[in-house]
Amino acid sequence: MADNTGFVATLPGWRNARNITLPALAAIVIALLLALTVLWLIPTRSASPLLAHVLRWLPALLWGMLANIQISVLAIALGTLAGLVIGALQLSPVRPVAQVARWYVQVFRNAPMLILIYFSTYVFPFEIRLGSTYLAFPDWIKVTLGLALPASANVAEIFRGAIGGIPSAQWEAAAQLGLRRSQAYRWVILPQCLRRMLPPWMNLYATITMGTALASLVGVKDLLDTAQIASSTVNRVDFTVTVYFLTLLLFFLYCYPISRFTQYLEKKHAFH
Repeated sequence: MADNTGFVATLPGWRNARNITLPALAAIVIALLLALTVLWLIPTRSASPLLAHVLRWLPALLWGMLANIQISVLAIALGTLAGLVIGALQLSPVRPVAQVARWYVQVFRNAPMLILIYFSTYVFPFEIRLGSTYLAFPDWIKVTLGLALPASANVAEIFRGAIGGIPSAQWEAAAQLGLRRSQAYRWVILPQCLRRMLPPWMNLYATITMGTALASLVGVKDLLDTAQIASSTVNRVDFTVTVYFLTLLLFFLYCYPISRFTQYLEKKHAFH
């Protein structure tokens, strides 16, 4: 009789993958059906011009979405690097240092993203002087820095919570093995923290991505700004409804798989 042990062992992973892919595919199908419904509700005589306008502006909308993704990736990268440092400073034995880090976290975790975007837009200069050369400081970089501030504060809190959630027995076991505190951090504590941090970190990234829609308010040529330009240029009610629906759909198709994968990681790395 054939040995099916290897096949059976792969079933849990296959089931987990199915739990992710089926809802995601269902959501995409539903979104496409909604798009087709919107087009079907539009009168037939105006469907062809509408479709022509949509196809004309679709590349610009996709290019705008890439701008949002670029801002979100850079913001979460900067926020993660800064947040890990600030999170470590919160655990510093030097009380003033830890207190300053905690105040940083409290201020930027509880500040609205829009205010931070306006803050970074008008605080940072429009150009930087290097000797006799002037370098432009684009608005999209200012928005990136504005979003990196709450990202860093949230990453710092995620890191602090992950460190605090490690059982004291892990530290005691590392000490029994003769590991120094830095070695215990590197080889015992941090690997466990990364698994704990990944799901909330991905949720934070999805939130930052949705927050990039605010970039259009300070003149950044992103997806929402492109949709506004397209709506005012074509000046048709049916096109305005369609273009904003496509804007919503693009954000949904990008953020929803992240949300589903986050739920999968939470179940996979659950600690009881």
